[in-house]
Amino acid sequence: MLDLFALQPTQWLGRMASTRLVSLIVLTTVISSEVLSTPALGSPPAASVETKLQVPSTMTSSPFNTSRYLKVPPNFSISVYARIPKARFMAVAPNGDLLVSQPSTGKVLIVQPNGSNDPIISDFVTGLRKPHDIVFHTIDNTTYVYISETHQINRFIYKSGDITANNRQVVVAGLPDSSTPELKGSYGHELKNIALDANHKLYVSIASTCNACLEDTVSNPRRGAIYQYDADGSNQRLFAQGLRNAEGLAFLPDTNDLWVVVNNRDRIAYPFNDSSGNYGKVIQSYVDDHPPEEFTKVRDGGNYGWPFCNPNPDKPNGFNDMPFDRDYQFNADGRVNCNAMDKITKGIQAHSAPLGLTFLQNTKFPSLYSTGAVVGLHGSWNRQKKTGYKIAYFPWDSKTNIPGDQIDLVSGWLITATQQVWGRPVDMVVDRQGNLLISDDYSGTIYKLSYTPSVAQVQVYKHSNFNGVSQSFPIGAGVYKASQGDLSAVGNDSISSLRVPPDTVVRVCEHNNGGRCREFGSGDHKYVGKDFNDIISYIEVK
Repeated sequence: MLDLFALQPTQWLGRMASTRLVSLIVLTTVISSEVLSTPALGSPPAASVETKLQVPSTMTSSPFNTSRYLKVPPNFSISVYARIPKARFMAVAPNGDLLVSQPSTGKVLIVQPNGSNDPIISDFVTGLRKPHDIVFHTIDNTTYVYISETHQINRFIYKSGDITANNRQVVVAGLPDSSTPELKGSYGHELKNIALDANHKLYVSIASTCNACLEDTVSNPRRGAIYQYDADGSNQRLFAQGLRNAEGLAFLPDTNDLWVVVNNRDRIAYPFNDSSGNYGKVIQSYVDDHPPEEFTKVRDGGNYGWPFCNPNPDKPNGFNDMPFDRDYQFNADGRVNCNAMDKITKGIQAHSAPLGLTFLQNTKFPSLYSTGAVVGLHGSWNRQKKTGYKIAYFPWDSKTNIPGDQIDLVSGWLITATQQVWGRPVDMVVDRQGNLLISDDYSGTIYKLSYTPSVAQVQVYKHSNFNGVSQSFPIGAGVYKASQGDLSAVGNDSISSLRVPPDTVVRVCEHNNGGRCREFGSGDHKYVGKDFNDIISYIEVK
């Protein structure tokens, strides 16, 4: 069986011209009848296989006291790795241990693998003020772990195997938070996110205090902005502004290009003085899709519009290269020139609430996905129909160094039919084995998304051109009968094509007890049931 995930992108594209992906599920598991359509060129397969979440018996408290399902790409599985209440941002230590922030308790926890048993979870550092982001960074021969608090940025000297934080240094102090006197205990987005570049510069996102307001644009330090420091916290300067709440900060690997994902404003007023009569009104149908969330490259000295200018996704380019509309509340008269703002590289559906941003380059995540980025969409709270609650994947264009069109990598925390939510993803990291770990602060969970190369199997299809509903069987010797429910996915009268792996022979028969039969060797075979009115009730793999 062809393993598309092991191919380089150029090889994969060539194979995709003549091969359709289908869900491969061993007969002893629950059978999936979902089929992948051919992915768009340039994008790997999206989430399409509804997969039962694997939950250890020790971790079955709510919401895992009932079976849960998530949609993932073919050949992936997903499991519960650890239960950590209100888990937020994560980082993998150089030795493979996992650090997880827990703002609600003032802790950063360390999660250590423990063979086949549950991981060992203990306190790495306690007594912090809503710790949030975590970044490992090496300068000369010293490795530091940077940890953000709402009011300051710390770093600790890290040595491989440390299970508690040591040698704390406060590198940036006096950041605004709810304790800042002028804010009188009110700060809507006080958690801090950080990144460090290859030149040992530290970047700190100081998010807005509000949904949209003028006060943050004239405060000192500026809010809704990103500041740059030396790695030791010296030489503070404003790097970029007009970014309402930049949560995920990350550098594109092997570059000094800073990228961020931004939670944009809510309750936007209709900005067009047109015949609709809605000018200046907060119309929910308009709010639902405006303004989009942002995934953008940030330049030194850039201004990205908030709160005066909002990107418009309704033009022909959609979420790409969006023009700005004047914000009715703060810029109806156009006193701030929106044409002078830096355009947003890529939009994301409004109110999706992007949090974590992780580039997959230079990781052991499957090669077909390792030239892209993943974003945790925490999910909406003020949209008529909920959106987000998924892990989005953006393929990367290596020539233009910009993201392509978004696809789902993991979805299903939102049950669309009922609008019930049972999980809200936050952040993602790749461990040393190539698994994607995902934090969820709603269910209090760390998930593990794992890839398993496809195993050669016999595959039967409903349609003659190797598509439609499919079912697979192991290549080991076995007999499968419709009378015993073995052909329940495709149906005994619905088998029209057959794919047989090398060194395997398959015998198909009209009746459970034999009757007219035919044998097929390795290869692709169409119209396999034509000789007996497309009725196949017996399959034997030899």
